[in-house]
Amino acid sequence: MIEPKLFAALPEYVTTPDGMAIDSEGNLILACPNYAGGAPGCIVKIDKNKNIRKWFDVPVREDTGIAAPMGIAFGPDGDLYVCDNQGWSGKEELMYKGRILRLHIEGDTVTKTTVVADNMEHPNGMRIRDGYVYVTQSCLSRVNDPSGKLVSCVYRFKLDDENIDITNTLADKNILTTFITENPDCQYGVDGIEFDFNGDLLVGNFGDGAVWRVKFNEDLSVKESKVWAQDASQLKSTDGMIMTEDGNLYIADFCDNAVVRVAPDGTVCRIAQSPDCDGLDGGLDQPGEPIYWNGRLVLSCFDLVTDDNKVNTAHELPATMSELIL
Repeated sequence: MIEPKLFAALPEYVTTPDGMAIDSEGNLILACPNYAGGAPGCIVKIDKNKNIRKWFDVPVREDTGIAAPMGIAFGPDGDLYVCDNQGWSGKEELMYKGRILRLHIEGDTVTKTTVVADNMEHPNGMRIRDGYVYVTQSCLSRVNDPSGKLVSCVYRFKLDDENIDITNTLADKNILTTFITENPDCQYGVDGIEFDFNGDLLVGNFGDGAVWRVKFNEDLSVKESKVWAQDASQLKSTDGMIMTEDGNLYIADFCDNAVVRVAPDGTVCRIAQSPDCDGLDGGLDQPGEPIYWNGRLVLSCFDLVTDDNKVNTAHELPATMSELIL
């Protein structure tokens, strides 16, 4: 097992760090939805020397007055795409207020905000490839499966789409494929998302601790979707995930305060784990998202959810990030 180390204790304007991306200058960009309150949803920039500063507050939705950035990804033109997951908090008035945003940034200022898609229930993880942005939506509560179990999905939008009205039903033409979470003890759907080097889409079903592989036809319709990696003895939940150049997939196991490696052949192995902790010694304090940056695996520690399915028992500040030297 690898011993996690402290990457950073974050400033007071961060309460729940989440999604990450790397900009064209090699800076680490961190999305902070700040569900624990006390600060607006913001984007943070961390340079190669680990200097941390707020880059900007995410433009709020007019009728709610908030923004809650989770998954983020840079488009080919440098615009930042953002999953604004307002409904994560569970507040009924925010349940269908989620957005996919495209932000044009000049210096430290957002000079143009485009709403790619609106009225989403639970947009979460994000990847961009070949002119499209792929987004996991962890809940489709309006869809009633005969099994009675939760349905979730992946949406796909063109990078230049604007103001797509999402109904959160199977009538949405931008749904690429759907999933059912079988685990009755954790009815939470797809979350982590990544592309492998074959161009296949890898999607983590959080509640089932399973990674699905989606293969495409030449027209980018779905050719096949099936479980590629799953081992309950090693992996409990699949939050964010990242593939490194050697073809290994690294997954933040949110429920078990752990990090898991999936080898190219689908073999699952837990490589790091922490007990319930405050993260200040580098411990994995409910890791939500991994990214490979400057020779290390960096993890944002969400540290907010507490229930019988989680190792985490309390939210503490300052918020932290961990790192693993692979």
